[in-house]
Amino acid sequence: MKRNFSVWLSLLLALAVGTALSQEPKPTGKIHGHVTNPVGVAQSSGTISLTTGPGEDKATFQVNANGDFSGEAPAGTYTLIFRQVDTPKDKQVDRIDNVKIVAGQDTQVDDDMSRPEFIKTLPADVQKQLEETKTKNASALKANEVIKRLNADLKQVSDDIKAADGAAAAAQQELGSSASKQAIDAKAQEIKTQKFTDAENLMKTDTAAKPDASILWARLGQAQVGLKQYDDAVTSFKKSLEVESASKKPSPEVQGLANSGLGEAYARQGKAPEANEAFDAAAKINPTQAGFYYKNQAVIFFQQGNAQAQVAAADKAIAASANPNDPNLAILYYLKGQGLVGNATIDPKTQKIVLPPGCAEAYQKYLELAPTGPYAADAKGILDQAGQKINSTYKAGKKS
Repeated sequence: MKRNFSVWLSLLLALAVGTALSQEPKPTGKIHGHVTNPVGVAQSSGTISLTTGPGEDKATFQVNANGDFSGEAPAGTYTLIFRQVDTPKDKQVDRIDNVKIVAGQDTQVDDDMSRPEFIKTLPADVQKQLEETKTKNASALKANEVIKRLNADLKQVSDDIKAADGAAAAAQQELGSSASKQAIDAKAQEIKTQKFTDAENLMKTDTAAKPDASILWARLGQAQVGLKQYDDAVTSFKKSLEVESASKKPSPEVQGLANSGLGEAYARQGKAPEANEAFDAAAKINPTQAGFYYKNQAVIFFQQGNAQAQVAAADKAIAASANPNDPNLAILYYLKGQGLVGNATIDPKTQKIVLPPGCAEAYQKYLELAPTGPYAADAKGILDQAGQKINSTYKAGKKS
């Protein structure tokens, strides 16, 4: 009896071991790849299946939006099948034979349906459509590359112009506090010239590559103004405005930039009426920046020694501000006062200066907005000479 029980137990154990061995999973390997459609770009949908024959798909993987797929399958040799989302299970779009999945390894298999062998299997009219699409795509890609480069150049030019504007501070930092004013000024001019030259060279190349981009002409004009090439700058700014006028979607920002740049070029040439017209056009086309344009106009005319135009521009900039007590307006009141003070006279009895209408008020407003500003002592000194009481909280320094 014991012997029979032992025999049955041995048989049961053998069956159990056999069952366990038969259920042991087959070794697997990984697969990944990229699917390219007949046009030559990433296929953004569909499935990749590994099959050993009709109706024998052993594994199926989704193709993602980037055209990539990945997954795992039992080791073996398969045919790789690509199907569109709407392709019936018994049909296929493309196939690659003899794909081997090796246990423990990751195999890369790319399905490039732009390969000549696959294209030849398509109907003639489809092949023709594909060639036309490829040509269009190639042109679009080339255009995108150009635009990408132009945007990078525009950023570089913007940085160059900012660097030129900050040339004085850069020169001071480079030469140190012991450097003379003459040396600092010379270094600042060197920096400005280099930065504006770099900007001009870039924009000359880019306007030649894409002459229908108005911003490129406007930036070229800015660089030319910085180099005191005013006639060239006028031509560039006018070209920018010409391109804008032909645009289906004109840009107020670019038109404002071009008109204000044109105004500066004219002002630097002593052409005040033309400059005024250009600055007014900039303010009209881009009213949100009117104060900025007129402020620049006032500063430029101050630098050019045109007091009358300086005062008019300062008044326009002040009027364009929504807040009459904005501290940023202080410089405009000072420029207005400076533009008017040249018309002051001397009272023969008191020997005090007699300020023209609006002059004292402008200096007073400057002191109100910037009581410790860089021009406060100058403004107070003029008011003192005119016998004017200071209507602000400004405190003069003690006399030594």
